[in-house]
Amino acid sequence: MIKAYCLKTKEKDVPLQDAVISKTAKGGYIAKGHDGKGNKMSAILGEAKALQAIADGVAKKDF
Repeated sequence: MIKAYCLKTKEKDVPLQDAVISKTAKGGYIAKGHDGKGNKMSAILGEAKALQAIADGVAKKDF
């Protein structure tokens, strides 16, 4: 499960729901989704963690 920081509610380690992983312009990976309450969230990931999340079925691939 991918966890992120919610800027709106100031909560740490909030599970990212409906995550979609895409590549950034510099070649990094970013996961975008929401926290279940309607707040959009994003998390920067390393390559290993991003590919593992896709393999586990936690997130969808968008690249």
